[in-house]
Amino acid sequence: LFLVAQNMSAPSAAVNVYQFRDSRAVPDPFLEVGSQHCIPDFVPIVVDNGSFQCRAGWATAAEPEPKLVFKSVAARSRGASRSETQIGNDIPNLEPVRWLLKTQFDRNVVVNFEIQELMFDYIFQHIGINSEGCVNHPIVLTEAPCNPLYSRQMMSELLFECYHIPKVSYGIDGLYSFFRNEKGSPHPSGLIISSGFQCTHILPVLKGRLDANNCKRINLGGSQVAGYLQRLLQLKYPGHLPSITLSRMEELLHEHSYFAEDYTEELEKWRSPDFYEKNVHKMQLPFSNKLLVSSFTTEEKLERRQQQLRRLQELNARRREEKLQLDQERLEKLLSVQELLDEGQVDLFHKALVELNMDSAEELQSYINKLGIAIEQTKQKILQAEVNIEVDAVDTKAETPDLEQLGSEQSLDDVESITELEPLFNEETPEIEKPAIPVQPVFNLAEYHQLFLGTERIRAPEIIFQPSLMGEEQAGLPETMQYVFERYSKEQQNELAQNVFLTGGNVMYPGMKGRIEKELLEMRPFQSYFKIKMAAIPALDAWYGARDWALEFMNQEEGWITRQDYEEKGGEYLREHKASNASSTISISKQAPKIIEPTV
Repeated sequence: LFLVAQNMSAPSAAVNVYQFRDSRAVPDPFLEVGSQHCIPDFVPIVVDNGSFQCRAGWATAAEPEPKLVFKSVAARSRGASRSETQIGNDIPNLEPVRWLLKTQFDRNVVVNFEIQELMFDYIFQHIGINSEGCVNHPIVLTEAPCNPLYSRQMMSELLFECYHIPKVSYGIDGLYSFFRNEKGSPHPSGLIISSGFQCTHILPVLKGRLDANNCKRINLGGSQVAGYLQRLLQLKYPGHLPSITLSRMEELLHEHSYFAEDYTEELEKWRSPDFYEKNVHKMQLPFSNKLLVSSFTTEEKLERRQQQLRRLQELNARRREEKLQLDQERLEKLLSVQELLDEGQVDLFHKALVELNMDSAEELQSYINKLGIAIEQTKQKILQAEVNIEVDAVDTKAETPDLEQLGSEQSLDDVESITELEPLFNEETPEIEKPAIPVQPVFNLAEYHQLFLGTERIRAPEIIFQPSLMGEEQAGLPETMQYVFERYSKEQQNELAQNVFLTGGNVMYPGMKGRIEKELLEMRPFQSYFKIKMAAIPALDAWYGARDWALEFMNQEEGWITRQDYEEKGGEYLREHKASNASSTISISKQAPKIIEPTV
């Protein structure tokens, strides 16, 4: 979830220096189903099946918050059993298992129903329902706008055939959020901008119904923004590639990025050194001072190096001896097989060759010769190593007396003669004998492990408005909004522009509302009226709206697909309601049979 500006990570003592949270997920508890969830009727379970996070809970007024909020990812190593799969918050840190992570989504459409089944098992088990039998609770589930029929068919088949649920209702997360924030209006109209983890949707609503024919999708969301920010920082700091992870990039986006009301003008501001120093955010990476501090003297370092050298020599000698022993045992075995041929025991000889995976006596002889040469070379290396060690020991003993002898050759007379000459050089002596203080470069290890977030704070989220910044050949949010407006009459355009609704976790950047106002001001006619409204809780209002709908229509037929509907009309069947997709059927026209005229 995004965090509001007041909950930003607090800067440390240095100016604009922030610490990474590196927060870890806490495993979800296993809850129990209460009697209020089953009596008098089974309470529906509301599941906001998002591509970033999944939220699940009960549709009761007494429990207004979702019971489970976890990331929609699963990790299972190759060859592991199904029970060893880790789901959502069971994975404390995503980075070590990033290469194992799988999701049920392709963009925002569910395609991997094996992972989706694991998600449902996780939800039911942690809520307190035994999913191995029958799930007697209705399900309210979110789906993508204009969801493909195949995806809905497979989802209905999974719910009805695997879990035997009594009924299910599908709805669009953006519409649930929209109607929750428009409770005072029975049939509201507006233009919904729903930006999530994988996609950004523009959904026109007229008179309380979604106009599915003019819905548009931009294949950019929080995932692409985080990936783009990671690329920018990895190019800027090639020495910290392992530390620039996607989890940290998501944290930077949630807490330190913002939308510029005028992108070009904001970049010009960042050119100013004063503005840069005031607004740059320095992210402190973890580091250790032990790398630069050494408590060993030069003699101790030399002694430790010699000890390491001796250990390495002993290790190499031990390995050579072990290899020599193995090669000798192998050679003795091969020679014993060759003796079978010399003694005329041909059958035993051929049987031994098969065990050795050899084809002929010539191959055996060739292998014996090569092995003999290898043994001789190993013996020579062992002898040479022993000679080198003895020579090193002799050289070390010989050098010590020589040094002592050289040190003792200087007599007291020489020292006295040097002392007599010192007064002749009194003026220059202080400068010559003054010890030179070595100037060591000042290296701040903490600053080296800092990531400076300057223009990256606005460049990463800007791709929602300008996808060309990251090389995407698609229209941005302003162009797509303009395209949707042009599909309607002027009266309908005014009706949509008077209620532009922002929802989804990716619209919570500071400055998003002001940026949309600027784009609409440039887009709409002179002196036209428009209004922009932000969802109360953009990341959670979809679940709240689905819960409100379930409470209102719990005992009605509108919007619910029963098991009888599934068996009679198929898995792709959809019963519409105000927050659902539009029901569509595919009619396949039969081709008229070709009449073959007889040839004369």
